[in-house]
Amino acid sequence: MNGSDRLHIISGGPGSGKSALISALRQCGYRTMPEAGRAIIQDQVGIGGTALPWADRQHFAELMLGWELRSYHEALALEETIFFDRGVPDIIGYLRVCGLDVPRHIVTAAETFRYNRRVFMAPSWQEIFHEDEERKQSWAEAVATCEAMVSTYGALGYTVVQLPLVSVAERAAFVAGHVAG
Repeated sequence: MNGSDRLHIISGGPGSGKSALISALRQCGYRTMPEAGRAIIQDQVGIGGTALPWADRQHFAELMLGWELRSYHEALALEETIFFDRGVPDIIGYLRVCGLDVPRHIVTAAETFRYNRRVFMAPSWQEIFHEDEERKQSWAEAVATCEAMVSTYGALGYTVVQLPLVSVAERAAFVAGHVAG
């Protein structure tokens, strides 16, 4: 087994239950890596920075790239199954949804730093979607983001496994079953 086969992505649109699933997997004993976007937003707001999705999206994407590469290298050095709340390819999807050019170095990063070939996709789910201080996207933007992630991961040769619209515990069991089998 290739070392990157232990690295599993949970992706999807905002407000689709990714972070709750990551938390449940952590409670089941799995190692997890947090989402870059939310942490960067909190840091940038805290310091008065402008690398925010509502201020400077390109700079925000570059900070996400740095975060994801650091998380990737940290995870690769470990010898256990790890779940990521998004990964390097998500940055491509984000830039596309924003209508921004995707710099060649971000494409190269997505092609170079590979994860398990199966990517778990949390589909848009209106019943659980809500906005908050860091998540300012509309429902339409959430749906467009999910579609961009499916397209991006598919174009990079990943197999997209759609998560069922069930409880967090059932989603965690679904993911764990796929990883074990």
